[in-house]
Amino acid sequence: MSGEGDEPQAIRKLAPGKLVIASHNAGKVREIRDLLGPYGIEPISAADLDLPEPEETGTTFVANAELKALQAADLSGLPALADDSGLCVDALNGDPGIFSARWAGETRDFGLAMSLVNDRLDALEPETGRDAHFVCALALAWPDGHVEWFEGRVDGTLVWPPRGENGFGYDAMFLPDGGGETFGEMDPQAKHAISHRADAFRQMVAAVL
Repeated sequence: MSGEGDEPQAIRKLAPGKLVIASHNAGKVREIRDLLGPYGIEPISAADLDLPEPEETGTTFVANAELKALQAADLSGLPALADDSGLCVDALNGDPGIFSARWAGETRDFGLAMSLVNDRLDALEPETGRDAHFVCALALAWPDGHVEWFEGRVDGTLVWPPRGENGFGYDAMFLPDGGGETFGEMDPQAKHAISHRADAFRQMVAAVL
């Protein structure tokens, strides 16, 4: 989906070569490298290039992904891909949502973040559901300011205590619909097949590669 104006425009294709991954999250960069591996793309992380992390002032996942991708493309002179993703809990009115990383604090303690989610659910009525979904917005930007964006989603429920050491973020408490393992218990390749990030990547690959 093009981020330029309101008029439909042709999707811009991404040529093989270097692509900046506009993230300092090592787990996220690792997943994106794995997903891009087969397409002749050479991912370089923003951390490798010493690019700053912009303040995420957007009010949606797409807006935050766009501002990160545009800054990385502008500063590096290369196409840049940014991901903004988070956990949305139905009973918490969609929280932590775009603030998913901030719930983990400055030290990015997602054990703490998962405890906060669970504590807030425990404070509600006993019959309160634990339905949740992950959202991933991908923004692909070029140095001239052109942007394409894609949004993926996976639905599930939250479990407590967390299970599994794989993945990152809230993965260990998220049980995808129809599955018997949390994202934290799954083999990475199994997660890649069904995750919110994989959903967004499928859309992007079909459109630009």
